[in-house]
Amino acid sequence: MQSRIDLQGTALAPKFGRHLVSADRVLDESGVPAATRELVKIRASQLNGCAGCLDMHTKEAALAGETAVRLNLVATWREATVFTDAERAALELTEQGTRLADGGGVTDEAWSNAAEHYDDEQLAALVAQIAVINAFNRLNVITRQVGGDYQPGQFG
Repeated sequence: MQSRIDLQGTALAPKFGRHLVSADRVLDESGVPAATRELVKIRASQLNGCAGCLDMHTKEAALAGETAVRLNLVATWREATVFTDAERAALELTEQGTRLADGGGVTDEAWSNAAEHYDDEQLAALVAQIAVINAFNRLNVITRQVGGDYQPGQFG
């Protein structure tokens, strides 16, 4: 597969990307564990079929100490025993927030479950994290950005 466009070779895309990265970095101070935020990024990227983001976030998570078992089981988190109840709530919120176009929206049950594990600031951060990764996914999927060559830390 070949990318439709070299986004880094344009004047606009790197500027826009820096703003998305800045938005993502704000979430570092949210109180939501970094591992949970990476799981959210990975799950949304799986649902959206974003090879570039999956390549990046699985490698970054592994470098940060995430286990191969957990990374390999994100897609089947409901059937896996390796995720905490809080992580499960975040992953459910991620799935429903990513699949808005499927018509169901985010259920009250999923929201209530997340609210049992996260305070209002953390819920706001989770919602923002879901929004930011979905924006990155859409940029990459629309332009067919490929995965496989990402080196951890390459984008700063």
